Amino acid sequence: MKAVMAVCALLMLGGCATGGPSNPPWAAFSGGSCGKLSDDQELSMNLADDMAKEGKLHASLANLQNLPEGFAQVQLRKARIYRQLGRPEAGPLYRGLLGTCLSAEGDHGLGQLAAARGDNTLAASYLERAAQAAPTDEKIRNDLGVVYLNQLRTDEARFEFLTALELKQSDQLAALNLVTLLIYQDQWNQAAELASRAELTPEQVSDAQARAQALKTQAAKPASHQVAAIK
Repeated sequence: MKAVMAVCALLMLGGCATGGPSNPPWAAFSGGSCGKLSDDQELSMNLADDMAKEGKLHASLANLQNLPEGFAQVQLRKARIYRQLGRPEAGPLYRGLLGTCLSAEGDHGLGQLAAARGDNTLAASYLERAAQAAPTDEKIRNDLGVVYLNQLRTDEARFEFLTALELKQSDQLAALNLVTLLIYQDQWNQAAELASRAELTPEQVSDAQARAQALKTQAAKPASHQVAAIK
């Protein structure tokens, strides 16, 4: 389990739950409203977004707590902050988005939480459903590629990274993950070309090499050892 979690932590999730990706009745957080916020509420939410971008997660959360809890947009932002802070409130908030206008974001978040725990099978289920609901969201496609790469499903991972890059050519995260995959497959010339085109720093390329080596170490383990590690 520790080995799998270590590989997952090394790979780059955008923005990487208990139970499967069904839609159970989460009583405490279900049915978030997708109605329009007032102008003042929108202003508060934008302020919270700015604070989160600056890394002021606690201040951002404090501003969100002034807004109505029933709005899905507010619920999503709280879930993201709680996830970044490693707080358990993130899971129920993400689950509460399932079945709403932000259902894809709910599945995305649950997939990220599962991947962070090293449960790549569950993460793939959530992220595949998120990608079906929002196929042009490059962050979801990148994160699904990361989970596939953690599972050593390299062809599927490549497809997702390329999709993310074509959806947003300036996405360095997807480029970095694809460079990792190319190095893992010893395709050094392609990796160097992509790293140059994406303007990755030497430090980022070194990180990609380290992550590729971790994947090679994982792949070299006997199948029985890998299963034991997942448990």
